[in-house]
Amino acid sequence: MKIGLQTWGSNGDIRPLLALSEALQKAGHQVTLAASSIDNSDYTDICQRLAIGYRQVPAHIDFDMPAFAQKTFRMSTLQWLNALLEEVFFPYERAIYEASKQLVEENDCVIGHHFLYPLKLAASKQKKPHFSVTFCHGAIATTNRPPFRFPDLGALINRFQWRLFDYIFDFALKDNLSKLWLSEGMPAFKHVFPELLNSNSLNLVAVDPLFCPYQNQWHPIHQACGFLNLPDTAETWSIPEDLQQFIRHGEKPVYMTFGSLQQAVPDWSMDLFIEAAQKIKCRAIIQTSSDRYPPEAQYGDIYFIGKHPHQAVFKHCAAVVHHGGAGTTHSATLSGCPSIVVPFMDEQLFWACQLQHLGLAPAPLLAKNASAAALAERIKAVLQSEKMQSNALRGKDQIDPGRGTKTATSLIEAAFVRSHQTG
Repeated sequence: MKIGLQTWGSNGDIRPLLALSEALQKAGHQVTLAASSIDNSDYTDICQRLAIGYRQVPAHIDFDMPAFAQKTFRMSTLQWLNALLEEVFFPYERAIYEASKQLVEENDCVIGHHFLYPLKLAASKQKKPHFSVTFCHGAIATTNRPPFRFPDLGALINRFQWRLFDYIFDFALKDNLSKLWLSEGMPAFKHVFPELLNSNSLNLVAVDPLFCPYQNQWHPIHQACGFLNLPDTAETWSIPEDLQQFIRHGEKPVYMTFGSLQQAVPDWSMDLFIEAAQKIKCRAIIQTSSDRYPPEAQYGDIYFIGKHPHQAVFKHCAAVVHHGGAGTTHSATLSGCPSIVVPFMDEQLFWACQLQHLGLAPAPLLAKNASAAALAERIKAVLQSEKMQSNALRGKDQIDPGRGTKTATSLIEAAFVRSHQTG
């Protein structure tokens, strides 16, 4: 089968689709991945190694992430999302849609990041099977539970709250998101979620079952496949010798990163991390985002590292400080590390609360309230908590790192067969 995949966003949005592409290719399918990278990372080399076709669409996105972060730091999640779309999606929407049409024309089915409605549009017009991938289940309606941050008022009222949740998103997003859809002669849709942003037949939820015990309350279209984890064997990076020596000679360090968001607040994040580590005198590995601290440099008990596959290093650490991205949350848990989460927006706060509920993290420290003293206090509490350390090891044992891509491949193949039987 020829399969086209398309994604948009930062590394956290592209890496899971890369993992899925690798699994589909290994299962005998011919795979092409089209990616719109808002930080202009290029995935040509890894796709060539994995025998995956790759297209960067567009070749370059003009985006000043630090300036955007300063402008939007205190916005609500929906305000932030609208601002991001205005900067790095709508100006490139036509190019993304043209790439979508080409993918649909060339392939037997297509799979897209849940936000890529241009791919769903192209597939609908050419009558090709379309499946979506969602990285966070916080916006998937359940029959009994309320939406995140809504009060639990019983099943009946909770269902009403989900309808209210839909209308909130419609009010914030529907007008802009529907322009391309309607301009192509498609019928009007009622709600952004799920009608525009999810597949009508299969929405893969790339979340390990550990984090979504209520999946039996979802509509059957939504299927939790598990974390789409790119295996270490797919990458050429290895731990530098000087980092290996740093790890060996002392207590397990605390890892600190805000992932792709760190590029938005490079100096603030570095100062926060360094001062917190110094306050409690812990050894630390810090993902650097400042020229003041070059990669592979060590200053006392702190080692600075550049971009790299997280799990290879996380497994040598005592805890991970992060922003609450879906990928980092899964990687820390897969590595047996408790988390200290500093969320910038609601989706990351959702993951922080999931980790806290499982006993894998303390209460989240909101980025807008973060200080070195508050972060240091949380790190110290985690390092001193035998219960949290044991919970982290138990969480690691419950997650199968290869389950997500295997399950997703099976679900996609079965959905493709069904689409031909019903189509």
